[in-house]
Amino acid sequence: MASRVRQMKRRRRIKRGWGRKAALGLLAIPAFYLLAALIGSLIPVNRGWTEPARGITIYIADNGVHADLIMPVNAAGLDWGPLVPSSDMAAPPSDARWIAFGAGERHVYLDTPAWSDLTARTAWAGVAGGSRVIHVEYVSDPAYSARELRITPEQYRRLWAGVRASFALDRSGRPTLIGHPGYGPADAFYDGIGRASAIDTCNQWVASRLRLAGVKAPLWSPFVEGLVWRYRKAPQST
Repeated sequence: MASRVRQMKRRRRIKRGWGRKAALGLLAIPAFYLLAALIGSLIPVNRGWTEPARGITIYIADNGVHADLIMPVNAAGLDWGPLVPSSDMAAPPSDARWIAFGAGERHVYLDTPAWSDLTARTAWAGVAGGSRVIHVEYVSDPAYSARELRITPEQYRRLWAGVRASFALDRSGRPTLIGHPGYGPADAFYDGIGRASAIDTCNQWVASRLRLAGVKAPLWSPFVEGLVWRYRKAPQST
């Protein structure tokens, strides 16, 4: 009888030990993710890049969680109008000279017009990964942006090509418009290439487009804070 009691106690200790190990393992995953994000944001790619005195101005918008690239509608001989026409939007501003691009996981983008709409299921889709969609918005004034930087015409062409390559194209070579009302009258969603996840986030997509253009950018920045700190603050309109 005593031997049986000792065996039962031993089994309970083993179970508790495995439980503690499992809990520590679960805690280690987000800790490692945060540490890797910090290190990745501090390691620059294209470290020799410097902002030219003259060039084409682009912006990075930042809502505290998500970053968008804002580019001129027409610059360096490249016009976004034929590829993503304003007619795809319900009522874009007639004076829009800028266009914003963001990329993200399909369910997170389409099912959460406001952060209050975020559910646990949608959040998990963003972490585990799903198909990428591209969000496009015509903008009159980019002054709401967090950061501003100038790039050379050649860097702009590379950036333009990198953003364009993120769209899934139909047989006619046009981006595939998603039947979604958008967040407002001036935006629309399109099917993207690849998958978005906790590894390849919306912010990492912006960083990777800048890297392709030859601009200094973080090696890996899943969070917006790890991306925008490298660039000049945009002047805010009064």
